[in-house]
Amino acid sequence: MGTDSAPRRGLWAAGLANLALGVPAAVPFHLLWWVVTEYLPMDCHSTDDLADPNLGNCDHTTLDHSTGVLFLLVVTGVLLLGAVFVVDAVLPPKERRRVWLGSAALIPVPFVLLLALASSGTD
Repeated sequence: MGTDSAPRRGLWAAGLANLALGVPAAVPFHLLWWVVTEYLPMDCHSTDDLADPNLGNCDHTTLDHSTGVLFLLVVTGVLLLGAVFVVDAVLPPKERRRVWLGSAALIPVPFVLLLALASSGTD
């Protein structure tokens, strides 16, 4: 029992730790989602472009928020990458780093679940 349960327990610990990282990671994921769905599809990316009558897809509110959102995306993204590095590369023993790094794929799961719940409520 001792030899079989140790690898399984390590796998569970890695998965749960990365799922727990996914909860605060929802902030940079949401900011990235906003950039991809709101900011990038716009035809204009500065206030100077608002005067161009040929551009139809310009939103002043999105332009107004873009600087703060991009700044927060960089700050929270760097913090998330640092946390992932510490949790998945520095803390686990050398022989289990591969398992921990592989379980890092679970980090976006909380954000995807929240996104699915939010979109199911808008139907």
